Amino acid sequence: MIQILDLVPIWTVILAAAVFFYVLLDGFDLGVGMLYGLAGDKHSRNTIMNSIAPIWDGNETWLVLGGLGLLAAFPKAFAVIIPAVYFPILVMLLGLVFRGVAFEFRVRDAENKTVWDRAFCYGSAIATFAQGVVLGAFVQGFPVQNGQFAGTSFAFLTPFSVLTGVALMFGYGLLGAGWLILKTEGDVQAAARRSGRVCLIGVVSAIAIVSVWTPIMSPTVAARWFSLPNFVLFLPVPVLSGVVALWTWRSLNSKAEAAPFFSAIGLFVLTYIGMAVSLYPMIVPYQLTLWEAASSPRTQAFLLVGTLFLLPVILTYSSWSYWVFRGKVKAEVGYH
Repeated sequence: MIQILDLVPIWTVILAAAVFFYVLLDGFDLGVGMLYGLAGDKHSRNTIMNSIAPIWDGNETWLVLGGLGLLAAFPKAFAVIIPAVYFPILVMLLGLVFRGVAFEFRVRDAENKTVWDRAFCYGSAIATFAQGVVLGAFVQGFPVQNGQFAGTSFAFLTPFSVLTGVALMFGYGLLGAGWLILKTEGDVQAAARRSGRVCLIGVVSAIAIVSVWTPIMSPTVAARWFSLPNFVLFLPVPVLSGVVALWTWRSLNSKAEAAPFFSAIGLFVLTYIGMAVSLYPMIVPYQLTLWEAASSPRTQAFLLVGTLFLLPVILTYSSWSYWVFRGKVKAEVGYH
């Protein structure tokens, strides 16, 4: 028999990339959706809406890829994670659906535009909070027996998961503010800078709390970060996080337009790396490694053929849409 190449590292990269691209791309437009509720007049709301109108639904492609990739490549992990966080995922999907409906109906149902405006903001906030709760529950870990989730339906709901839910709202708000600074001018841009500063304070505070709470909660994480030589090897991650946070703050208080968005992305990248350092090689924290949860090599090889064909297509049309709709947006030119 011919030994098939170990494809787990490749699928790990694909899944990690899908999750990150979703968090980054849908994150900023969910953040824009939350900030939309703070806009004080029709002109500002139209400008904010037009900044994401051409690209918001395409960003959710990465959510589908991540979910299907988890099911296909790591079915044992899927069998544990999804039952454990079924309710917040359901709430997230309902929030995303309600948000999409509101996006369309605010144009088509002008008589009730205020209702749909609020629905768009609330749907964005609910979906974001639910995603943060899922993240917090994942980092905490799940009780597993015989390869199955062994907890209760509401085991996900803890002070830690609520904290990460609120933290992600601040994080997406920061990304959304950076996007609006990049895409808008005048009063809308000035308001985005103010919101960005508040969100940055929330993000930095949450990172600090989680960075202390997680190693206290998990001896495995504590040993990973604070044993030698790991402490020295991983020290650049928190140091760079502090530097990037300072850069973000300074850019929000300057006339820079691109820096707030890209520095916020940098902060997310470093946070993502920090989480990977804490949990790797676990895909179900403290229970299953990537290799233990993986499907058979032949299954992974078969699925990889189609995935490697689709990934360049997704990247191409996503990049093209951002390129075509580059530049500043106007309130009077947009989605109809």
